[in-house]
Amino acid sequence: MSGAVVVEGPGEHRLTAHTPREPGAGEALVRVHAVGICGSDREVYQGNRPEGYVRYPLTPGHEWSGTVEAVGAGVPPALVGRKVVGEGFRNCQVCDRCHAGETTLCSAGYEETGFTQPGAMAATLTLPARLLHALPDDADLTAAALLEPAACIAAAAIKANARPGERVAVVGTGTLGMFAVQFLKAGSPAELLVVGTRPDRAELSRTFGATDFRTRDQQLPDDVDVVIETAGSASAARTAASLLRRGGRLVLTGIPAPGAEGLDPTDLVVRQLEVHTVFGAPPDAWAHTVRVFGAGLLDPVPLVTHELPLEEFPKAIELVGSGDPKVGKVLLRP
Repeated sequence: MSGAVVVEGPGEHRLTAHTPREPGAGEALVRVHAVGICGSDREVYQGNRPEGYVRYPLTPGHEWSGTVEAVGAGVPPALVGRKVVGEGFRNCQVCDRCHAGETTLCSAGYEETGFTQPGAMAATLTLPARLLHALPDDADLTAAALLEPAACIAAAAIKANARPGERVAVVGTGTLGMFAVQFLKAGSPAELLVVGTRPDRAELSRTFGATDFRTRDQQLPDDVDVVIETAGSASAARTAASLLRRGGRLVLTGIPAPGAEGLDPTDLVVRQLEVHTVFGAPPDAWAHTVRVFGAGLLDPVPLVTHELPLEEFPKAIELVGSGDPKVGKVLLRP
Protein backbone atom coordinates (compact mmCIF):
# COMPACT_ATOMS: atom_id res chain seq x y z
CA MET A 1 0.00 0.00 0.00
CA SER A 2 1.17 3.50 -0.75
CA GLY A 3 0.90 4.90 2.74
CA ALA A 4 1.71 7.72 5.11
CA VAL A 5 2.19 7.98 8.86
CA VAL A 6 -0.15 10.46 10.54
CA VAL A 7 0.39 11.44 14.18
CA GLU A 8 -3.05 12.55 15.34
CA GLY A 9 -1.79 13.79 18.68
CA PRO A 10 0.60 12.77 21.46
CA GLY A 11 0.86 8.98 21.51
CA GLU A 12 -1.67 8.50 18.73
CA HIS A 13 -0.80 7.55 15.16
CA ARG A 14 -2.20 5.69 12.19
CA LEU A 15 -0.98 4.46 8.83
CA THR A 16 -3.23 5.85 6.15
CA ALA A 17 -3.51 5.58 2.38
CA HIS A 18 -1.51 8.26 0.63
CA THR A 19 -2.54 10.24 -2.42
CA PRO A 20 0.23 12.40 -3.92
CA ARG A 21 -0.57 16.12 -4.04
CA GLU A 22 0.08 17.52 -7.48
CA PRO A 23 2.63 20.33 -7.38
CA GLY A 24 1.33 23.86 -7.76
CA ALA A 25 3.22 26.85 -9.10
CA GLY A 26 6.78 26.85 -7.75
CA GLU A 27 6.45 23.38 -6.22
CA ALA A 28 7.91 19.92 -6.83
CA LEU A 29 6.59 16.43 -6.13
CA VAL A 30 9.27 14.11 -4.73
CA ARG A 31 9.12 10.32 -4.49
CA VAL A 32 10.58 9.64 -1.02
CA HIS A 33 13.39 7.10 -0.90
CA ALA A 34 14.18 7.11 2.82
CA VAL A 35 13.39 9.21 5.88
CA GLY A 36 15.42 9.41 9.07
CA ILE A 37 14.10 9.54 12.63
CA CYS A 38 15.69 11.68 15.32
CA GLY A 39 14.90 12.74 18.85
CA SER A 40 12.66 15.58 17.69
CA ASP A 41 10.39 13.08 15.87
CA ARG A 42 10.12 11.17 19.13
CA GLU A 43 9.16 14.45 20.83
CA VAL A 44 6.39 14.92 18.25
CA TYR A 45 5.04 11.44 18.95
CA GLN A 46 5.31 11.75 22.73
CA GLY A 47 3.85 15.25 22.82
CA ASN A 48 6.75 17.03 24.54
CA ARG A 49 7.90 19.19 21.65
CA PRO A 50 7.72 22.88 22.68
CA GLU A 51 4.46 24.70 21.98
CA GLY A 52 4.49 26.41 18.61
CA TYR A 53 6.96 23.93 17.14
CA VAL A 54 4.44 21.24 16.16
CA ARG A 55 0.96 21.22 14.64
CA TYR A 56 -1.28 18.14 14.86
CA PRO A 57 -2.44 16.10 13.00
CA LEU A 58 0.87 15.72 11.26
CA THR A 59 2.86 13.52 8.90
CA PRO A 60 6.38 13.69 10.42
CA GLY A 61 9.68 13.42 8.59
CA HIS A 62 12.21 16.22 8.14
CA GLU A 63 15.29 14.12 7.28
CA TRP A 64 14.76 12.63 3.85
CA SER A 65 15.98 11.95 0.33
CA GLY A 66 14.15 11.21 -2.89
CA THR A 67 13.70 11.73 -6.62
CA VAL A 68 11.68 14.49 -8.27
CA GLU A 69 8.66 13.06 -10.13
CA ALA A 70 6.88 16.22 -11.25
CA VAL A 71 7.15 20.00 -11.04
CA GLY A 72 4.66 22.84 -11.16
CA ALA A 73 4.57 26.00 -13.20
CA GLY A 74 7.70 28.13 -12.99
CA VAL A 75 9.99 25.25 -11.99
CA PRO A 76 12.66 24.11 -14.48
CA PRO A 77 11.49 20.81 -16.08
CA ALA A 78 15.10 19.58 -15.96
CA LEU A 79 14.59 19.00 -12.22
CA VAL A 80 12.34 15.99 -12.97
CA GLY A 81 14.28 12.78 -12.42
CA ARG A 82 16.96 14.41 -10.26
CA LYS A 83 17.95 12.95 -6.90
CA VAL A 84 17.34 15.58 -4.20
CA VAL A 85 17.30 16.50 -0.55
CA GLY A 86 15.48 19.51 0.84
CA GLU A 87 15.61 22.26 3.42
CA GLY A 88 13.03 22.04 6.16
CA PHE A 89 12.39 25.64 7.15
CA ARG A 90 9.53 27.23 5.17
CA ASN A 91 10.82 30.78 5.26
CA CYS A 92 8.89 33.81 3.95
CA GLN A 93 11.75 35.08 1.70
CA VAL A 94 10.84 38.74 2.25
CA CYS A 95 11.79 39.65 5.83
CA ASP A 96 15.15 41.16 6.71
CA ARG A 97 16.50 37.91 8.17
CA CYS A 98 15.56 35.94 5.04
CA HIS A 99 17.18 38.59 2.83
CA ALA A 100 20.33 38.21 4.94
CA GLY A 101 20.30 34.46 4.25
CA GLU A 102 19.35 33.63 7.85
CA THR A 103 16.23 31.69 6.89
CA THR A 104 16.11 29.77 10.18
CA LEU A 105 15.46 33.14 11.87
CA CYS A 106 12.57 34.09 9.57
CA SER A 107 10.54 36.89 11.18
CA ALA A 108 7.27 35.45 9.87
CA GLY A 109 7.43 32.70 12.47
CA TYR A 110 8.33 29.03 12.62
CA GLU A 111 7.19 26.69 9.84
CA GLU A 112 9.09 23.46 9.10
CA THR A 113 8.56 20.31 7.07
CA GLY A 114 7.63 17.42 9.34
CA PHE A 115 6.66 19.60 12.29
CA THR A 116 4.10 22.19 11.19
CA GLN A 117 3.95 21.16 7.50
CA PRO A 118 3.49 17.66 6.03
CA GLY A 119 6.71 15.64 6.21
CA ALA A 120 8.33 12.77 4.39
CA MET A 121 6.95 9.74 6.25
CA ALA A 122 4.86 9.10 3.17
CA ALA A 123 5.33 7.79 -0.34
CA THR A 124 5.67 11.31 -1.73
CA LEU A 125 6.30 14.84 -0.50
CA THR A 126 5.20 18.03 -2.26
CA LEU A 127 7.07 21.17 -1.27
CA PRO A 128 8.45 24.46 -2.66
CA ALA A 129 11.05 23.62 -5.31
CA ARG A 130 13.27 26.46 -4.04
CA LEU A 131 14.02 24.32 -0.98
CA LEU A 132 15.50 21.45 -2.99
CA HIS A 133 19.19 20.72 -3.43
CA ALA A 134 20.07 18.46 -6.36
CA LEU A 135 22.53 15.63 -5.76
CA PRO A 136 25.00 13.99 -8.14
CA ASP A 137 23.39 11.42 -10.43
CA ASP A 138 25.30 8.59 -8.76
CA ALA A 139 24.46 9.68 -5.20
CA ASP A 140 23.48 7.00 -2.66
CA LEU A 141 19.97 8.08 -1.64
CA THR A 142 20.07 6.01 1.55
CA ALA A 143 23.16 7.89 2.68
CA ALA A 144 21.65 11.18 1.51
CA ALA A 145 18.69 10.75 3.87
CA LEU A 146 21.09 11.85 6.63
CA LEU A 147 22.09 15.11 5.01
CA GLU A 148 19.61 17.17 7.08
CA PRO A 149 21.43 16.58 10.38
CA ALA A 150 24.69 16.92 8.46
CA ALA A 151 23.55 20.35 7.23
CA CYS A 152 22.90 21.46 10.81
CA ILE A 153 26.48 20.53 11.65
CA ALA A 154 27.71 22.24 8.49
CA ALA A 155 26.11 25.42 9.87
CA ALA A 156 28.10 24.88 13.07
CA ALA A 157 31.32 24.25 11.15
CA ILE A 158 30.85 27.46 9.17
CA LYS A 159 30.36 29.45 12.38
CA ALA A 160 33.31 27.72 14.06
CA ASN A 161 35.58 28.80 11.18
CA ALA A 162 38.25 26.26 12.12
CA ARG A 163 41.49 26.95 10.29
CA PRO A 164 44.01 24.36 9.08
CA GLY A 165 46.43 23.45 11.83
CA GLU A 166 44.17 24.41 14.74
CA ARG A 167 43.36 22.08 17.61
CA VAL A 168 39.68 21.18 17.49
CA ALA A 169 37.26 19.06 19.51
CA VAL A 170 33.76 17.60 19.38
CA VAL A 171 31.64 16.96 22.47
CA GLY A 172 29.01 14.30 21.83
CA THR A 173 29.19 11.02 19.92
CA GLY A 174 25.76 10.64 18.36
CA THR A 175 24.89 11.25 14.71
CA LEU A 176 25.58 14.98 15.00
CA GLY A 177 28.87 14.38 16.76
CA MET A 178 30.10 11.99 14.09
CA PHE A 179 29.20 14.47 11.38
CA ALA A 180 31.05 17.19 13.29
CA VAL A 181 34.16 15.00 13.31
CA GLN A 182 33.95 14.58 9.54
CA PHE A 183 33.46 18.29 8.83
CA LEU A 184 36.31 19.30 11.13
CA LYS A 185 38.60 16.62 9.72
CA ALA A 186 38.05 18.05 6.22
CA GLY A 187 39.60 21.31 7.47
CA SER A 188 43.00 19.68 8.22
CA PRO A 189 43.26 20.21 12.01
CA ALA A 190 46.47 19.55 13.91
CA GLU A 191 44.51 17.52 16.47
CA LEU A 192 40.87 16.38 16.62
CA LEU A 193 39.61 15.28 20.04
CA VAL A 194 36.25 13.62 20.60
CA VAL A 195 34.73 13.71 24.09
CA GLY A 196 31.73 11.58 24.99
CA THR A 197 30.14 9.28 27.52
CA ARG A 198 30.30 6.09 25.42
CA PRO A 199 33.71 4.40 25.09
CA ASP A 200 32.25 2.16 22.36
CA ARG A 201 32.24 5.19 20.01
CA ALA A 202 36.02 5.56 20.11
CA GLU A 203 36.68 3.32 17.11
CA LEU A 204 34.05 5.00 14.92
CA SER A 205 35.34 8.43 15.95
CA ARG A 206 38.83 7.50 14.82
CA THR A 207 37.46 6.03 11.60
CA PHE A 208 36.01 9.44 10.80
CA GLY A 209 39.26 11.25 11.58
CA ALA A 210 39.59 11.79 15.34
CA THR A 211 43.15 11.71 16.67
CA ASP A 212 42.08 11.22 20.29
CA PHE A 213 39.00 10.00 22.17
CA ARG A 214 38.24 10.53 25.86
CA THR A 215 35.27 10.15 28.14
CA ARG A 216 34.26 13.11 30.28
CA ASP A 217 35.62 11.48 33.45
CA GLN A 218 39.14 11.39 32.01
CA GLN A 219 41.63 14.24 32.12
CA LEU A 220 40.75 16.77 29.43
CA PRO A 221 42.76 19.60 27.85
CA ASP A 222 41.98 23.28 28.36
CA ASP A 223 43.76 24.78 25.36
CA VAL A 224 41.65 23.76 22.34
CA ASP A 225 41.02 26.40 19.65
CA VAL A 226 37.56 25.30 18.48
CA VAL A 227 34.86 23.08 20.03
CA ILE A 228 31.55 21.96 18.53
CA GLU A 229 29.07 20.65 21.10
CA THR A 230 26.40 18.19 19.88
CA ALA A 231 25.21 16.29 22.97
CA GLY A 232 22.32 18.56 23.92
CA SER A 233 22.84 18.76 27.67
CA ALA A 234 23.88 21.63 29.91
CA SER A 235 26.73 19.55 31.31
CA ALA A 236 28.00 18.89 27.78
CA ALA A 237 27.96 22.62 27.06
CA ARG A 238 30.00 23.30 30.20
CA THR A 239 32.45 20.54 29.31
CA ALA A 240 32.81 22.02 25.82
CA ALA A 241 33.56 25.48 27.22
CA SER A 242 36.12 24.07 29.65
CA LEU A 243 38.13 22.60 26.77
CA LEU A 244 38.80 25.99 25.20
CA ARG A 245 41.86 28.16 25.40
CA ARG A 246 41.39 31.86 26.20
CA GLY A 247 39.74 33.43 23.17
CA GLY A 248 38.63 30.04 21.83
CA ARG A 249 35.51 29.47 19.73
CA LEU A 250 32.52 27.40 20.83
CA VAL A 251 29.46 26.37 18.80
CA LEU A 252 26.48 24.84 20.64
CA THR A 253 24.08 22.70 18.58
CA GLY A 254 22.28 20.69 21.25
CA ILE A 255 19.12 21.89 23.00
CA PRO A 256 19.08 21.12 26.76
CA ALA A 257 15.87 20.78 28.73
CA PRO A 258 14.17 24.08 29.67
CA GLY A 259 15.56 25.68 32.80
CA ALA A 260 18.95 24.01 32.54
CA GLU A 261 21.83 25.78 34.26
CA GLY A 262 24.05 27.18 31.53
CA LEU A 263 27.50 28.58 31.03
CA ASP A 264 29.09 30.95 33.52
CA PRO A 265 28.92 34.47 31.98
CA THR A 266 31.88 35.62 34.08
CA ASP A 267 33.99 32.81 32.67
CA LEU A 268 32.89 33.67 29.12
CA VAL A 269 33.85 37.32 29.55
CA VAL A 270 37.11 36.84 31.45
CA ARG A 271 38.38 34.20 29.00
CA GLN A 272 36.90 36.15 26.06
CA LEU A 273 35.27 33.05 24.58
CA GLU A 274 33.44 33.38 21.28
CA VAL A 275 30.12 31.49 21.53
CA HIS A 276 27.76 30.66 18.67
CA THR A 277 24.59 28.58 18.48
CA VAL A 278 22.83 26.66 15.71
CA PHE A 279 19.16 25.72 15.29
CA GLY A 280 18.51 24.24 11.88
CA ALA A 281 20.43 24.89 8.68
CA PRO A 282 20.26 27.93 6.37
CA PRO A 283 20.79 27.60 2.59
CA ASP A 284 24.55 28.14 2.66
CA ALA A 285 24.99 25.27 5.10
CA TRP A 286 22.85 23.02 2.91
CA ALA A 287 24.84 23.93 -0.19
CA HIS A 288 28.09 23.26 1.68
CA THR A 289 26.81 19.86 2.87
CA VAL A 290 25.75 18.73 -0.60
CA ARG A 291 29.09 19.86 -2.01
CA VAL A 292 31.10 18.02 0.67
CA PHE A 293 28.91 14.91 0.25
CA GLY A 294 29.35 14.98 -3.51
CA ALA A 295 33.11 15.24 -3.07
CA GLY A 296 33.16 12.06 -1.00
CA LEU A 297 34.26 13.82 2.20
CA LEU A 298 31.12 12.89 4.13
CA ASP A 299 30.17 9.26 4.80
CA PRO A 300 26.81 8.84 6.54
CA VAL A 301 26.42 5.10 5.80
CA PRO A 302 28.26 3.75 8.92
CA LEU A 303 25.81 5.69 11.10
CA VAL A 304 22.75 3.76 9.83
CA THR A 305 21.95 0.65 11.89
CA HIS A 306 18.28 0.04 11.09
CA GLU A 307 16.09 0.33 7.98
CA LEU A 308 12.41 -0.42 8.48
CA PRO A 309 9.24 -0.19 6.38
CA LEU A 310 6.86 2.67 7.07
CA GLU A 311 4.47 0.28 8.79
CA GLU A 312 7.00 -0.19 11.58
CA PHE A 313 6.95 3.46 12.67
CA PRO A 314 6.17 2.52 16.33
CA LYS A 315 9.17 0.16 16.43
CA ALA A 316 11.38 2.84 14.91
CA ILE A 317 10.31 5.37 17.55
CA GLU A 318 10.97 2.80 20.26
CA LEU A 319 14.45 2.07 18.89
CA VAL A 320 15.37 5.76 18.82
CA GLY A 321 14.52 6.14 22.49
CA SER A 322 15.84 2.78 23.67
CA GLY A 323 19.28 3.94 24.76
CA ASP A 324 20.71 0.78 23.22
CA PRO A 325 24.31 1.52 22.15
CA LYS A 326 23.77 -0.74 19.14
CA VAL A 327 21.11 1.61 17.78
CA GLY A 328 22.45 4.35 15.54
CA LYS A 329 20.47 6.10 12.84
CA VAL A 330 17.06 4.56 12.11
CA LEU A 331 15.58 4.98 8.64
CA LEU A 332 12.07 4.31 7.36
CA ARG A 333 11.62 3.24 3.74
CA PRO A 334 8.27 4.36 2.31
